[in-house]
Amino acid sequence: MNLRMRAAGLAAMLAGAAFSAQAYAADLIGQPTPGGIDLQPANSALAHSAHGFHNAILLPIITVISLFVLGLLIFVIVRFNSKANPVPAKFSHNTLLEIVWTLVPVGILLFIAIFSFKLLFAYHDMPKPDLTVKVNGYQWYWGYAYPDQKIDEITSVMLSETDAKKENLPYRLAADTSMVVPVGKTVRVLVTGQDVIHAFFVPAFGVMTSAIPGRVNEIWFKAEKTGTFYGQCTQLCGSDHAFMPIQVKVVTQPEFDAWVASKAPKPVPVAAVAAPAPAAAAPAAATAPVPQKIAQLDTASKPVGLN
Repeated sequence: MNLRMRAAGLAAMLAGAAFSAQAYAADLIGQPTPGGIDLQPANSALAHSAHGFHNAILLPIITVISLFVLGLLIFVIVRFNSKANPVPAKFSHNTLLEIVWTLVPVGILLFIAIFSFKLLFAYHDMPKPDLTVKVNGYQWYWGYAYPDQKIDEITSVMLSETDAKKENLPYRLAADTSMVVPVGKTVRVLVTGQDVIHAFFVPAFGVMTSAIPGRVNEIWFKAEKTGTFYGQCTQLCGSDHAFMPIQVKVVTQPEFDAWVASKAPKPVPVAAVAAPAPAAAAPAAATAPVPQKIAQLDTASKPVGLN
C-alpha cells in the first residue's frame, strides 16, 4: 500500500511538472498568458536581470521563510496546546531568542540588498541612447513623440472590442497606434503626464515609471526580438484607467527607417505654389506720397556735452 501511494504521488508530481513545463512553453510573447503562473517572457537585459532577481533570490528566501513559519506554527499547535500542556509556562522572555530573531531578518535583508542595489544601478546606468521617445500620458490615452526624427506627437487609443476581434488582437491591450522602436537599439523613454499621474509599464521589457505632470522621468530598454509587446497604465488615473493600453512594436532597422520616412511631412511641389497676383494699378490720387510727420526737436533743450 505504501509503495502504491508513493508511486501515485510520484506520478502526480511528474504530471504537475510536465503541465508546468507545457504551460511555460505556451506562454504568450509580449502579453499575459491566460492561466499563466510565471512572469512574462523577458525581451530585454533589464527584464532578464529582474526575473533572475525574483526567481533566484526572492522566491527561494520567501519559500524558506514561509515553510519555516508554517513548521513553527504546527510545532506550537501540537506541542503547546492545552491538552499537552495543562500548566502553562511562567517565563515570558528569552534574551538569546530575541537576539536571534532580530539579527537573522537583518542579515536576510542585507543579503537581498546586495542584489537589489546591483539591479537598481543597472536600471539607472543607461548606455548611450540610439533613440529617444517622449511619452505623454493623458486621460485616457498615450502620446508618442520622436524628437530625434522630428516626428510630432502621435496619439495611441485603445481599439474597440469589435476592431480588436476583427484584427485578432487582444482586447484592452491592443491600440490603434504603436510606439515603434528598432530591435537591438538602446531606447531612452522620457515619460510625463499632462493631467493626472499615470504609469508607463511594459512587463516584457521590465520597465515601469510614473507619468507625473510637470516632471519628466527617464527609463530605457533594449529589445532583443522583434514583435508586438503590450503594457498598461498601472496608476489609478480615473474612470477609464483600464482603457489606456501601451502597444510597442519592435521592428528591424530598415523597417524603422521606412516608418520614419512615412511619418515625415510631405514636401509641397514648387508648381503647386501659386505666384502672387500683380498689384492692381492704384488711382493717381492714391499714389501721392503720404506726408510724413517730422518729429520736432525741443530747441529749448541744450545738448549734453561728453567729456
